[in-house]
Amino acid sequence: MSSNELKELREKIRFYETILDNIYNGVMITDPDGKVIFFSKTYGNFLGIDPRGTIGKNCKEVIETHEWTLLPKPRLPRSTSPTGSWGKTWSFKRIPIKMDGELVAVFGQVMFKDVRDVQKLAKKLNFLESKVEFYEKELESLRSSKYTINNIVGNSESIVELKRSALKAAKTNAPVLLAGESGTGKELFAHAIHYASDRRPHPFIRLNCAAIPKDLLEAELFGYEPGAFTGAGSKVKPGKFELAHRGSIFLDEISDLPLEMQPKLLRVLEEKEMERLGGTRLTKCDFRLIVATQENLEKCVEEGKFRKDLYYRLNVIPIQIPPLRERKEDIPAIADQLIQTLNKDLGTNVTKISPEVSRIFENYDWPGNVRELANILERILYSIDGDTIQIHHLPIFLKGIISGSAKLQPTLLKRLREDMEKKLCFTPSIFPTITRTKPPGSWESIEPPYTRK
Repeated sequence: MSSNELKELREKIRFYETILDNIYNGVMITDPDGKVIFFSKTYGNFLGIDPRGTIGKNCKEVIETHEWTLLPKPRLPRSTSPTGSWGKTWSFKRIPIKMDGELVAVFGQVMFKDVRDVQKLAKKLNFLESKVEFYEKELESLRSSKYTINNIVGNSESIVELKRSALKAAKTNAPVLLAGESGTGKELFAHAIHYASDRRPHPFIRLNCAAIPKDLLEAELFGYEPGAFTGAGSKVKPGKFELAHRGSIFLDEISDLPLEMQPKLLRVLEEKEMERLGGTRLTKCDFRLIVATQENLEKCVEEGKFRKDLYYRLNVIPIQIPPLRERKEDIPAIADQLIQTLNKDLGTNVTKISPEVSRIFENYDWPGNVRELANILERILYSIDGDTIQIHHLPIFLKGIISGSAKLQPTLLKRLREDMEKKLCFTPSIFPTITRTKPPGSWESIEPPYTRK
């Protein structure tokens, strides 16, 4: 071997020894018989011995224990916890090194300088596992349906029939179209259908098509790849259809879905596969679709705002939810259920509704449906003293109703307008014809206004 080759070999040995010396906690290398051929400075500092004095000695002499040593011809990696003369126990891992199928050395590394560190780490891991399990359950709860068919309150013939239809729909995988005015409980029915189906253990994903800007709606539904568009971010974002895999997806206000996106939704429905924005791979999705609208979709189709083929694909199981004014016999039960819920949320203790208030509720048309009833009850419970709702607790526009003999005007504004019209209405008997003398071309009389009928 030439001097240059020898110098190069020494430099390599020095290089590798430097690396081994800087491995955290410490390293020891022995031959197959346990004779030390390398002992790092960090390990020597840990044990309080001179690394150079260990070379050539048997590992049992160096560690002062036989527990950590390998068999004369070790074959597999192994961990041990030797104990030093000062009583400290550490964790040591040994790995047999083979070359051309023959054992040539044993590499040993200190994993933990104190076994108590392992115990601390194990406790932290157990704690983190518990937190992950807790968060997984919370996430599952957030993505699951909150309501069942029993949460739909009412004993009217129409509601009983709708409940029956919802339970039948839950047994299939066909799309469901929920139609009805705002506040009638369309989302409640969607929850109930998912809960009653075989997909109940899996996610229930909700999205209001009217609440998401049109430019972002496609990304929300189908997801996107990194850099798919400006502001997309550097991480993959799964879409709602992917999140609803094996579960159900509820699209509220489906009539607000942009016309250019409707063919994509139709394809996803028919093929049960979708592609993220900026992606090149199709993803299979097994989901059940439930949509809701307060618009007349047939009219939207006629006006060209909604695709006819998509409408027919969605309108497989139509469920028309009647407004509250068409099932007033359900108002007492709905009000009681709302009061119980509000009592828990607000910490109140209202238990009764006076008969006079009940009759007023039954004579009101409730243009906002159940949502308006809940709003009025919440306002009352915030300010009420006592356990019974009386007439004086009602909002101004409800107080003027005479039970059973008059109907309340839909809004306070309309009532005030009519009162003003009465005051401004002139009759000939009170205000006679007025005549004035003016130059030619000007008016000469004012005809009395017609009496308001």
